[in-house]
Amino acid sequence: MSYLTNAILFLLEIVFSAAVTLIVLRLLAEACRADFNNPLSQFIYRYTNPVLSPIRRIIPNWRRINLAAVLIAWLLMLLKQLLFFVLQGRIPGIAGLLVLSLADLLDFVLVFYLVLIFVWSLMSLFQVDRYHPVLRLMGSLIEPVLRPVRGRLVAGGLDFGPWAVMIVLVLLRLLVVAPLTGFGMQLAVSG
Repeated sequence: MSYLTNAILFLLEIVFSAAVTLIVLRLLAEACRADFNNPLSQFIYRYTNPVLSPIRRIIPNWRRINLAAVLIAWLLMLLKQLLFFVLQGRIPGIAGLLVLSLADLLDFVLVFYLVLIFVWSLMSLFQVDRYHPVLRLMGSLIEPVLRPVRGRLVAGGLDFGPWAVMIVLVLLRLLVVAPLTGFGMQLAVSG
């Protein structure tokens, strides 16, 4: 692979990650009922609404899950995977491409939550303004994930609940995403 191809792949990764981050933030903010009056929530809503509104007319929400956002995020991952294969001079099998993009989206969400929980835990060590828009959104996003273990794994005044959740997230990446990625890669290459 040439240096130019590597640079293009890197730039594509950044662009697609930024777009998927916005869509996933919208999906999670709606699912977790984040405060809409938060300026950050309004920013996310404003920039994702033009893409999601037309699709939401066709695909309604399921409970609190914005299925249009799930579809758009998955399609963005699909397009990214397709471009990666094409830039490497290979044509992937359709089934493999579908599975790879699903695994990529699942991995993205798991890593997203790993980073959020790590930063949230780190911020608890410092005196920060808990009313800052970023911290309020982070808190509302991770609260449903941490609620089942909150206060159950306390030792010496330290709550190890976030670390337990992070271990579970890493195990999900190892035991679910990695095999799914391997299976998708086999289907993509053999197809």
